[in-house]
Amino acid sequence: MNSLDWAADFLDRLSPDIAVIQIDIPSFKLWQIESHAWQRFAELAMQQNLRWAAGWAEQMQNRFFINAGFEKHGEYILLRTIINSSNPELPSQATVYPAANRSERHTQDMFGIKFIGHPDNRRWTRHQGWIEANYPLRKDFPVQGAPVGITPPDVDYPFIKSHGAGVYEIPVGPVHAGIIEPGHFRFQAVGELILNLEERLGYVHKGIEKIAEGREPESLARLAGRVSGDATVGHCWAACMAMEQAADVKIPPRAALIRGILAERERVANHMGDMGAICNDVAFVFGQMQFTRLRELWLRTNAKVFGHRLLMDKIVPGGVACDLSDESCALIKKDLAELRAELTEVILALDLNTSLEDRLYTAGFLSEETAAAFGTVGYVGRASGQDKDVRRDAPYAPYDQVTVKVAVENQGDIASRFWVRYKETGAALRLIENFIDRLDAGDLRTEWQVPPAGSEGLGIVEGWRGEIISHVRFDADNKIARFYPRDPSQLNWPALEKLVLNNIVPDFPVCNKSVNCSYSGNDL
Repeated sequence: MNSLDWAADFLDRLSPDIAVIQIDIPSFKLWQIESHAWQRFAELAMQQNLRWAAGWAEQMQNRFFINAGFEKHGEYILLRTIINSSNPELPSQATVYPAANRSERHTQDMFGIKFIGHPDNRRWTRHQGWIEANYPLRKDFPVQGAPVGITPPDVDYPFIKSHGAGVYEIPVGPVHAGIIEPGHFRFQAVGELILNLEERLGYVHKGIEKIAEGREPESLARLAGRVSGDATVGHCWAACMAMEQAADVKIPPRAALIRGILAERERVANHMGDMGAICNDVAFVFGQMQFTRLRELWLRTNAKVFGHRLLMDKIVPGGVACDLSDESCALIKKDLAELRAELTEVILALDLNTSLEDRLYTAGFLSEETAAAFGTVGYVGRASGQDKDVRRDAPYAPYDQVTVKVAVENQGDIASRFWVRYKETGAALRLIENFIDRLDAGDLRTEWQVPPAGSEGLGIVEGWRGEIISHVRFDADNKIARFYPRDPSQLNWPALEKLVLNNIVPDFPVCNKSVNCSYSGNDL
């Protein structure tokens, strides 16, 4: 059944149980339902194997729009319901989709919306930064807030407790010994065996959604590129795609190809960094040194060709802010050949190292069922049999011109997450080469058109960590009314709590690194 068939068939199954209003938006499907059917829709969607992909809210005068994204076979449905601000509540979809849990808690904290029947209504995003009656994403809340001095410590958060002979707790973070961002991990263990892990994030909440309000497109693109600095290309592209949809702007073919080159270079740099870090966490220093060296050379080429090691601010509304000369294309192709040759030798050394295999194989196991239940994406999902990639399944320019080879493993362990990264690196090198060969002379940017007030767009791209979803709504005068970016980490963080179970405590660092979620991308 193709995507159009399943969507039409699903609509037939919903009727007459749920009345659906189909709203005509050219760039995506928008279905609106009554709030009392919110959970029932999720139940029927689960029965039809739809994946829950994202959830967010927005305030429109005295009403709240509640949104949830669903996907199947590369077709995305944006589900919406509207509730009155005088009694903001609706049934929880987290009772059906575990992936919706933290998203609903974020909406609860930021808007004061109650999700009836939610399995866990503890504060998630807010910590102690705002008093109980203040909801930072409501329109009447000032962007500077109402600071009253030093924020009190969040010492009373009710972590889950374990009891029994020999059971003890290990608190890790939120401040870590290395350079990673703050996040708290609370373990219960017996001996070295992990019985339970609970995450507490949100320590680097930046107010991204709030400070996006009132910005113009150029400014929003710069902000989106800073949602998670290591995914600056992916987030900026998704935000620009959403804005371009809302404004009915089509980017030039040359700009699309350069965006693809930027995205794949970002993917390669981060995968090499991660593969090296996985080696480092099991004391295989040779691997860590080699991947770090190769990543550094790659980043130096980024700086030489594009003017920025991490490629920040190179994607702009309507196109790109950089071009590629013939000399730059030749340098990149030389880079590709050298990296392929080096990787062949490094990987051979890793593949023959039995002590490395002993640490990576079977450790950090994430089953296909658990990966599907939490909606995991990117290399985390694909290492556990989730055969999904936006570039192939819902292709956008320039990926609609090429064949994207998707690496999928089903062992679900750290080794699988390593090898998916390696295979994706090879595929990315081929894509970069292909995009360069397709570069024809042309414009880099389309002139911007001011969209009508209320126009909205949904940008969906395959970032290096996985699927990124950005929603943008415009106000009058080219100003942003609402921006919501869903980083892949929001779906992948909960999987870490599951894949460490029955592993030993000393294996947590490498389990964590094999997932490598973004704190910043999660803590908007």
